[in-house]
Amino acid sequence: MGGEEARPHGGGGLRPAGDGKGPEGGGRRSGPAPGPPPRGFRWLWRPLKLWRRWPRGGRKMATAAAGALGLLWGWLWSERFWLPQNVSWADLEGPGDGYGYPRARHILSVFPVAAGIFSVRLLFERFIAKPCALHVGIQDSGPYQAQPNAILEKVFVSITKYPDEKRLEGLSKQLDWDVRKIQCWFRHRRNQDKPPTLTKFCESMWRFTFYLCIFCYGIKFLWSSPWFWDIRQCWHSYPYQPLTSGLYYYYIMELAFYWSLMFSQFTDIKRKDFLIMFVHHLATIGLITFSYINNMVRVGTLVMCLHDASDFLLEAAKLANYAKYQRLCDTLFVIFSAVFVVTRLGIYPFWILNTTFFESWEMIGPYPSWWLFNGLLLILQVLHVIWSYLIVRIAFKALIRGKVSKDDRSDVESSSEEEDGTTNPKSACGSSSSNGANRVNGHPGSSYWAEE
Repeated sequence: MGGEEARPHGGGGLRPAGDGKGPEGGGRRSGPAPGPPPRGFRWLWRPLKLWRRWPRGGRKMATAAAGALGLLWGWLWSERFWLPQNVSWADLEGPGDGYGYPRARHILSVFPVAAGIFSVRLLFERFIAKPCALHVGIQDSGPYQAQPNAILEKVFVSITKYPDEKRLEGLSKQLDWDVRKIQCWFRHRRNQDKPPTLTKFCESMWRFTFYLCIFCYGIKFLWSSPWFWDIRQCWHSYPYQPLTSGLYYYYIMELAFYWSLMFSQFTDIKRKDFLIMFVHHLATIGLITFSYINNMVRVGTLVMCLHDASDFLLEAAKLANYAKYQRLCDTLFVIFSAVFVVTRLGIYPFWILNTTFFESWEMIGPYPSWWLFNGLLLILQVLHVIWSYLIVRIAFKALIRGKVSKDDRSDVESSSEEEDGTTNPKSACGSSSSNGANRVNGHPGSSYWAEE
């Protein structure tokens, strides 16, 4: 050894402390001082050195800020948190095979891909989805426009969209209108704010197309992957698992798609669950990014493919609903419900969680980011239980719909509240909404499960 201190390297063998690998020539740091972030994010470290160019009076403040930011950055990229024992960032900078090991800088390529996906979506909706919607009979027109009235508009915008009986009587005397006519005006005014069915059809067709394509690609990729047939392969030689081109593209496309949904959520139809879906997209992006940086990509591909298995079925059911193929809609939703329950309450806990909790504990042992990763997967399972209950309840209502005396299903996805539906607009007002018929072939033309 020549008198130099020997340190463990990658869990096996020894290497001299001054061999030039890693920060200060060593593997894991023994002291509290943090090292630079992984390669690819070191450009964020360079501005900290600009304090030397400042005037002498500002150096003290710049030094304090740089020190605080350095401690925060060092804690964020701490090897003790991210990596198993005796593994350093320097160990994962080797070439490996194919694309090497997953690196944090790969995440930066997601944003231009997400912008490209969003652009493709606009073209898809304009030149493919819209002609398909028109072909199945969805009209390119908005809802019935309410008769302009300054007094009612002021009440609608400033006071309430659902006036009570007392307010209706007061407006009736003020305008010399019948109460039923005022009720009809408010109903049409609420429908006027709802997005047209054509827009919702185009959005669902885009998501259906992407989910179906990415699911087929995931199955094709995993079919030739050893960890699909023996899930313990997810932890063999971890974290020294090279990144192949197929795995890289799969991860980047999934992550870019969810980033595109995050961007487009502010321009898409505003739904009642806007905040919930925003948090959902944020959590999904965080989990995919976390598993990529931590090189848990093998089990990550299984989780993504498992979730994609039911998503395209839900979008297909929504397409059938917008096209007013109600029997097909109910059938697809029941199939979606069965696939959702089997994958989220059966395969996910007994296959995925079993390997991430128990088999990985046995093969690589726990470490801080391991606990966080499994905690996020466990929270996801709690959501699966809640969603499964709601979906099964709705599917059961769809199955017995023919025996129910009153069908209270409604096709509302927008943020505006649902109209009561007890009054026929045509008989009450002498006109009907152009947003679509209320009944098709003896069945209500909208679905209760769409709102859920």
